[in-house]
Amino acid sequence: MEAATVLPLEHRIEELDSVTIRFSGDSGDGMQLTGTQFTNTTAVVGNDLATLPDFPAEIRAPAGSLPGVSSFQVNFSRHDIRTPGDQPDVLVAMNPAALKVNLPDLVEGGILLVNTDSFTEVNLLKAGYKTNPLEDGSLAKYRVYKVPITTLTLAALKDVEIPHKQAERCKNFFALGLMYWLYDRPLDTTYKWIQTKFAKNPAIAQANTLAVKAGYAYGEATEMFTTHYRVRRAAIEPGVYRNVTGNEATAIGFIAASQLANRPLFYASYPITPASDILHELSMHKNFGVKTFQAEDEIAAVCAAIGAAFAGYLGLTGTSGPGLALKSEAINLAVMTELPLVIVDVQRAGPSTGMPTKTEQADLLQAMFGRNSDSPVVVVAPASPADCFTMAIEAFRLATKYMVPVIYLSDGYLANGAEPWKIPSIESLPKFDVKFRTDPEGFYPYLRDETTLARPWAIPGTPGLEHRIGGIEKHHLTGNVSYDPENHQLMTNLRAEKVARIAQDIPEVEVTGAPEGDLLVVGWGGTYGAITSAVERVRAQGAAVSSVHLRYLNPFPRNLGDILQRFKKVLVAELNNGQLALLIRARYLVDALSYAKVKGQPFKIAELVQRIEQVLATL
Repeated sequence: MEAATVLPLEHRIEELDSVTIRFSGDSGDGMQLTGTQFTNTTAVVGNDLATLPDFPAEIRAPAGSLPGVSSFQVNFSRHDIRTPGDQPDVLVAMNPAALKVNLPDLVEGGILLVNTDSFTEVNLLKAGYKTNPLEDGSLAKYRVYKVPITTLTLAALKDVEIPHKQAERCKNFFALGLMYWLYDRPLDTTYKWIQTKFAKNPAIAQANTLAVKAGYAYGEATEMFTTHYRVRRAAIEPGVYRNVTGNEATAIGFIAASQLANRPLFYASYPITPASDILHELSMHKNFGVKTFQAEDEIAAVCAAIGAAFAGYLGLTGTSGPGLALKSEAINLAVMTELPLVIVDVQRAGPSTGMPTKTEQADLLQAMFGRNSDSPVVVVAPASPADCFTMAIEAFRLATKYMVPVIYLSDGYLANGAEPWKIPSIESLPKFDVKFRTDPEGFYPYLRDETTLARPWAIPGTPGLEHRIGGIEKHHLTGNVSYDPENHQLMTNLRAEKVARIAQDIPEVEVTGAPEGDLLVVGWGGTYGAITSAVERVRAQGAAVSSVHLRYLNPFPRNLGDILQRFKKVLVAELNNGQLALLIRARYLVDALSYAKVKGQPFKIAELVQRIEQVLATL
C-alpha cells in the first residue's frame, strides 16, 4: 500500500481527557521500542504521561509463548497524572499469546487492535487457545479491530530491497503509525529518530518510515475507524521539559552531584537488571569527568568505589537485590572506615535470580540491617522517575557531609518508567562543599566534627596526614587498631549517633491532606503516584484520609512519630510483605496495618481505594 495514493475520508474527532494504551506482542516484536516512540511523541505534544514497560524475565522465552509476551503501557492526559494507568483503554495485541496475557486488564468496551496474520493454528496452540478468539464470540464486549498488520506492512515495503524477515519486523512501526492516527499524534519525531538510528542503513530507515506512514494512512483511509481521538496538551508549569526514565534521572542526578561538589564521579558496577542502564548512561558522560568501571563482580565493584572515595572521588556503585547482598561485607568496610560511599540498589522481584525484570520493594530490611554487627547506613528512596534526580544529589550531599555510606533504594518500576521532567536551572540546585583536611597540625584521622560527628576526609598523599584505615575496630581518635571493650562500645555508639543526627538535616515529611483524621496511608519509593492518587480519590468522597510518603528511611524524618499519633489508624502500603510496617511498629509502637503486594507489578489506584475503604469501614 502506498501512503501517497490513499485519499482521506471524513472522520469524527472526539476529545478525551486521558487515554491508556498498552502495546503487547512477542519479545521480538519491538513493543518496547513502539511504546517508547509513542511516549516520546506524546511528550512533544505536551501531554502529561507515565509509562510502564513490562518485559519477560527470561532472556529469550520461546516465540509465541505466554512467558515471552512483552508489553509497554503509556498513560497520557491533558491534566496532571501520577501513574501509568490501572487498565488500558486500548490494547494492541500482535499475537494470540499477547492477547491472552493482557486481555483481562482491558476495560470493558475498550479498543482491541489485533494482528490477524499471527492468529495461526500454531500460535493459537502455543497460547493455549482451543478456539480462535477472533471467531468464537469471546471478544464481544470489546471494540475489536482485526487488521492484517503483517500483510499490510509487507505490501507497503514491496519496493524496498531488504530481506523478507526484516520487512516483517517493521510491522511494529505499522501499528505505531495506526495509533498515531487514532490519537492524533504527529509523525515527525519518529521520522527523525528513524533517520538517526538507521543512518548507516538507509534501506532499513526507508522501510521503517514507510511502515509508519502506511499505518497512519490505513487509519485515515479505511472505513473501519469512524472516530479518532484527541487529547489536548496539559496545562503545565512553564519551563524546559524532557522525557526521563528513573535510571536516566538517577545517572544525571549523580553527574549533577559531582558538578555541585566540584569532585569527579567514579562509578563501578557489575551489569545486572534493572540497574545496568545507569552504567550505560554514565559511560556516555566523560565530558563531565565521569569515570566508569565495569568490574568482574559485585565485590570488586564496591571495593573499587570505596578506593575511589578514599582517594577523594565521589565513590559510587550500583546493583540490584542479589548484588547488594554480595556487596554487604564491603559496605561494612565503608561503615568502619567512615568514607562517603553511595550504593544504588534498583530493587527487583524475588529472592536469588527471582523475576529480574519485575518490580518490588523487598530490599528495605536488607538495606537497613543486611550486614554483620551494628552497621548503620543512611537509606534514601526516590518517589518518582523525576525525583530520582533530586534524591541522587541528596545521597551524595549526606554521604560527604557526614562521611557515611548511603544506600539509594530505587526499584524496577521507577527505573524503567518515564515521565516529563522539568529541567531545573543550575542556580536552583543546592551546592554542597566537600572539605578535605590538609592541615597536619592537630590532625587525628577519627577526630570528629562536633555537629555532624564526621571524621576528616584526608586523601592519600597529603603531607603529614598519613593514617591507617581498614576493617578492624579503630581507636576513637587516633584510628589505631583497638580491641579495648570501652572503645568498641564508644565507636559503635558514635557510628549510630552520626546517622541518627541526620534526622535534623533532612526535611520534615509533609502530610497530603488534613494533618489529622481517621486514616493515614504511609508509603515509600515508587508507590507514591498510586497511593497519592488513591487517597485523593477517597478524600474527594468526604473521608478523613491523608497520606505521607517517605523518601528518607534511615533516619526517618523527625516529625514522623508525631504525625502517626494524630490518626486513628495507620495503613502501610508497600510492594513487599510488610517491611516498612514492621519498622514503624517497632520504632513508634503504632499498631500499623500492612497492605502488602508481591506480584512483580505496581499498585493500581483502584485496589488501594478498595483497601482504604475496607479499613475505614472498620472504624
